[in-house]
Amino acid sequence: MNRQRSYQWVSIWAASIFIAVLSHLFFLTEFLKGRYMTGLNDGLSQMIPFKYFLYNLYTNGEFFYSESFGLGGGVFSQLGYYFSTSIVFIVTVLVTFLLEKVGAISTPDLFYWANTLIVISILRMTCIIALTTYFFRTIRFHSIPAFIGAVLYGTSVIYFRHVTYWEFFADAMLFFPLLLIGVERIMQNGKCGMFISAVALNMIDNFYFAYVNFLLAFLYILFRWLFPLFIEETEKGKQVKLFLVGGIAGAGISAPFFIPSVYGYLNNFRPEYKDAIPLFGAVDNLLLHGRIVILPAFVLLCLLMIPLYKNRAFRFFAFSTIVLCILHYSPFIGSMFNGFSAPQYRWEHYLSLAVGGTAAAALQQLRTLHLKNIVISAIIATGLYIVFYTFDPKLKMPMYESYLLICAGITIALFFVFIWNKKRWTTWLMIAFLLFTTVLTANMFQEEKLTYRDNGKNKGPVYGITREYMESEHYYGVDQRALIRNIQAAETNPLARIDWMIETRNNTPIVQNFNGMSVYSSILNKHLLFFYLQDLHIDMRRESVSRYASLGDRANLYSILNGSYAIRKEGGDPVPFGFTEIAREGEYRAYKNDYLLPFARTTSILYSEKDLEDAPALVKEHAMLQGIILPVINGEEIPKVVNVVNEVAFEPVNATYEDGVLHVTEGEGGSMSSWGKRFEGRQLPVVLHSTEIER
Repeated sequence: MNRQRSYQWVSIWAASIFIAVLSHLFFLTEFLKGRYMTGLNDGLSQMIPFKYFLYNLYTNGEFFYSESFGLGGGVFSQLGYYFSTSIVFIVTVLVTFLLEKVGAISTPDLFYWANTLIVISILRMTCIIALTTYFFRTIRFHSIPAFIGAVLYGTSVIYFRHVTYWEFFADAMLFFPLLLIGVERIMQNGKCGMFISAVALNMIDNFYFAYVNFLLAFLYILFRWLFPLFIEETEKGKQVKLFLVGGIAGAGISAPFFIPSVYGYLNNFRPEYKDAIPLFGAVDNLLLHGRIVILPAFVLLCLLMIPLYKNRAFRFFAFSTIVLCILHYSPFIGSMFNGFSAPQYRWEHYLSLAVGGTAAAALQQLRTLHLKNIVISAIIATGLYIVFYTFDPKLKMPMYESYLLICAGITIALFFVFIWNKKRWTTWLMIAFLLFTTVLTANMFQEEKLTYRDNGKNKGPVYGITREYMESEHYYGVDQRALIRNIQAAETNPLARIDWMIETRNNTPIVQNFNGMSVYSSILNKHLLFFYLQDLHIDMRRESVSRYASLGDRANLYSILNGSYAIRKEGGDPVPFGFTEIAREGEYRAYKNDYLLPFARTTSILYSEKDLEDAPALVKEHAMLQGIILPVINGEEIPKVVNVVNEVAFEPVNATYEDGVLHVTEGEGGSMSSWGKRFEGRQLPVVLHSTEIER
């Protein structure tokens, strides 16, 4: 018996990795063409840089703080939302470190982490399929249906959406079935060991997705109570006690990882989302145009077949699928799963799991169907496809959606074949086609939704990221790196900062490996953000609570905050006052600050925060130059500054300037300003953008 069980699980693992490879077939072919499995925006701006950054920190014994994270930050807490506590990433770090030490690989660079994306994804999906198969086996599905259901979950389009855009989101799909296995152990046997482990692993891996998965597990428990799967189950009162005890125990185990991450989140600034959130809205086309979830035709047809509802397992998963499909169309639910902020659709992996459970339960009950059931189901399903096609304004019926319709038609035909001849081969034909369409849907989604897009004229890569692009001036340019390395070789101060970032890529300092003055992360120190946004009103060109950048070309701030160097492209941003050119590479110039103040100074001059609260930014700069600002009650008289606005010449750009007020008349605009003759001809251009104007 043990040998047979071992053989069965070896077969499941082998089949899981086979399906995982087939499901990544498009991305594998793209990889062979030199393209990486990542997105142009957050993939290149956050996912790859943070992995590269954390690996270097961890392998150098630096786990908690880094002066290279923006202007300095707690990486263990602030990057807990991303990878700092991710179990998948930590395992990857250990394997990579061992490979590096034995000489199998060279020191991992950005391109190493880009190359490993697809390998890690295939291995993660393999584990998801195998673990979900085990979950379905715990609710007593046969091996083949359990595996088919797990494949529908593991290869769902939401997985590829996550892993391409925000890779760490995909880990939630790994730990969710583990959590449900723990729930089932309590419900069936009254044992909470697995539940404790699952709670701890979820909370260690990612505090945000622990919140999402716990809400989903709560929903699962409610559905299970409404539709019991087995006659003999643990009494509900005892279940509640075990869930509470197990949850507290798991939380305690996770505390060293979970608490710092939550601390980082609580010390972040997230403004209240004030837009109206409707209860229901047109979120996605589940049948033909799904960007989050696609409901397989096989499952839709089964949901419409009344005889299948006589089975407990099918009734449970079918009810769950229907309810979750309805909730999928609720922006309010999307907001709830995002901490009651802006609606985000990141919880639908539960819907994919329910879809897999529905398919698995149906496969075990196919022989109960009759011709009448197939006809009724086919007619209603056809009507639903027509409705979803007719009322979707975005649908233009390219190959992707045409393929879904063709597969739906073939699935209906296979049901009629099965009714005509209920032999074993027709069941296997149905299973084979379901697997085929599942794998094909995954690959078509990768091509049509994640890599290529039809712009109306031709079809070309949109998110296909190549090494050539990563080595270009838009990301990791040769001339830029040469300047930075020259500066670093000549500079003796290890804390000297270089003001340089590629437009919109605030994590350029992490990518190009220097101490910079910009960062992009969902979790940042709120006091630094207030410093930028409220205290000094620094123009970052692109204001956001998830990023800060540069010092608005304000010379005083560079001198105070160790802004030792600046790099600019010819014809690009202005050079701050007091910076002298020291080197050049191609179109790029490096400048050194001639008026840098000591890193630490002593002072006996104290200014009160309250006195400076409504003072102009320049007054605050002078206070910082002369003394220190503290929350004292009685401080020195605040510095006086001269109003030189009358010495400035304004040249409006798509705007008008009258009586001290700039009115922007176009979608974008502002003014170009320069100082007058009293400053001995020194031209210090200031660019004022429409984003800075309160309209």
